[in-house]
Amino acid sequence: MNKEVILTDLGLKDYKDTWDYQELLFKSVLDTKIKNRREELSLATKNYFLFVEHPHVYTLGKSGDMNNLLVDEIQLQKKGATFYKINRGGDITYHGPGQIVGYPILDLDNFFTDIHKYLRFLEEMVILTLAEYGLKAERSQGETGVWLDVGTPFARKICAMGVRASRWVTMHGFALNINADLGYFDLMIPCGIRDKAVTSLNVELGKKEVDIEEVKEKLLKHFSVLFEAKLIKDKTEA
Repeated sequence: MNKEVILTDLGLKDYKDTWDYQELLFKSVLDTKIKNRREELSLATKNYFLFVEHPHVYTLGKSGDMNNLLVDEIQLQKKGATFYKINRGGDITYHGPGQIVGYPILDLDNFFTDIHKYLRFLEEMVILTLAEYGLKAERSQGETGVWLDVGTPFARKICAMGVRASRWVTMHGFALNINADLGYFDLMIPCGIRDKAVTSLNVELGKKEVDIEEVKEKLLKHFSVLFEAKLIKDKTEA
């Protein structure tokens, strides 16, 4: 089992370009697995972890409701935002500057073959990271992602998640609000949930801006422990 994970930080990158790159990596891992099975080989499959920030974009998962986007194409253009229907689970979400988006492309055969455990580990990575900032983040029953003040009238989401998996290979991932412009969330019903708000780490800490690179380091630290992974930095641009 190969527990090495190649880490690439793409910086600010267009959503569609990043999605295409994810698909390329995803297919390369699947192709290796298929080759192993057909030719009775034991080639190691690679694992990847992409960090990225996107320009303003809304994405709708395959089970999502288009009515959860509250603006039309003209209004999106005025806000400088784009929209895509994509092949992950979940409903509608927003990505934009000031948000850490993480796309782990892992062969879970290298770790554990349990997609629910995978999602819980991603949530735990975020929960442990936010705890380092003095925040008590937690899960909300039946709602994937990470929340604050669950079970109260003030419940609010700080991290959205949606993944796709095939033959135990994952893609898509999580979006953690750090210095996000929360006004963009008003243009949709986040994840199709009407009665809960959205927040950002800088708002919770009462700061104008939080160091995004510091948060990334903390996320990776907890990811490495939870998945027992060895991270290898790749500075090559996609």
